[in-house]
Amino acid sequence: MKLDKKTIMKIIGIITFAIVLFCALQNLSAVFEGIETVFSYFSAFVAGGAIAFVINVPMRAVESVLFPKCRKLDKLRRPAALILTLLLILAVVALVCIAVIPQLIETIAELASTIPAYASKIYVLVEKWLKDYPDLLEQFEKWVRDIDWNGILSSVSNWLSTGLSSTITVAGSAINGIVSAVVGFVFAIYLLLQKERFGRQAKMIIYAVLPEKAADKTLEISNMSTETFSKFISGQCLEACILGCLFAIAMSIFGMPYVALISVLIAFMALIPIVGAFIGCAVGAFLIFMTDPMQALWFVIMFLIIQQIEGNLIYPKVVGNSVGLPAIWVLAVVTIGGKLMGVTGMLLMIPLSSVCYALFREFVYNRIKGKNERIRNMFLKGPVPEEGTVIADEPNPAEETQPNDKEQPAVKGKRNTNQ
Repeated sequence: MKLDKKTIMKIIGIITFAIVLFCALQNLSAVFEGIETVFSYFSAFVAGGAIAFVINVPMRAVESVLFPKCRKLDKLRRPAALILTLLLILAVVALVCIAVIPQLIETIAELASTIPAYASKIYVLVEKWLKDYPDLLEQFEKWVRDIDWNGILSSVSNWLSTGLSSTITVAGSAINGIVSAVVGFVFAIYLLLQKERFGRQAKMIIYAVLPEKAADKTLEISNMSTETFSKFISGQCLEACILGCLFAIAMSIFGMPYVALISVLIAFMALIPIVGAFIGCAVGAFLIFMTDPMQALWFVIMFLIIQQIEGNLIYPKVVGNSVGLPAIWVLAVVTIGGKLMGVTGMLLMIPLSSVCYALFREFVYNRIKGKNERIRNMFLKGPVPEEGTVIADEPNPAEETQPNDKEQPAVKGKRNTNQ
């Protein structure tokens, strides 16, 4: 092999990468700490980008419906659409608060009024046990005598002495969180107002740094990711609203208490894939149980019926194959995302895995198309691939014709980034 300057630079780059990788693997804890520190510096901007992406989903609909493209309105269309979208979000939050907060206060008051009755029942039950089983009283008295009261007092004293510093730390964290939230929101508004400009700059950087084919593929993956995440967000929100309305109607028909509170709670928790609605069911069943245990049982049965209807009829129609991920993989990625990042991981892993699944599926079908005729006939002439991946057939040389002069060739790399 001829060792020219280009080859030598490649060898030096490979050796440098190997050394850096080896050092990183030997100091994984320091690497993760450094990544966490760097991420903490940019967390407000990352949160702002996420907020901008979520707000952009309804803002695009508002902008396309209420403000069609017109040169006279170019300067006002985007600010007006953003203001209307924010007002719409605030209106939804206000309506939910108006419906939920009064009932939440009433529920807390009712639970507080039932505590003395339950306490008296527990007291009578414990007194009966002590009469029936006098050995329990002796064991309890012995346990009380063995308690190290001096140690408890010392622990309380130490906690009180460090309480001031802990309070200052908590207050500092709260102030830092509020400042980060404000900075992130302002950054999100700026992104939404100038999203075409930022999109064009990002596209210029991609084409300047990467080769043309790699840049085209990067933009294709970016557009696919944007579309998948947008469909996932809109589908989940619509499905949660439908589920909350179903519970409100069913609970009103059967005369169950806390209709607004439980319906809104289940709709909100349904934004968490798979497990969210069950968490809302558990809380709702507990609230109803404190009022009427039998109604709590009927509520659980009603929840299971509605959940079956929602999972088999509503969810496939509303969300459907918008993310293009089979149900078994949805369950797997939700479990893995929950283990890694909690609720945030559950929400992010489904669309992210959907993009990876679509790219890998396209890779597999393209590889199969490159095999011999027997393997191609075995797989490609069977059922149509799942929706979401378009696999073009190989061109037939016998059918190829000269392009028509009137037909304009497709411009490579021109993709719509104004999402």
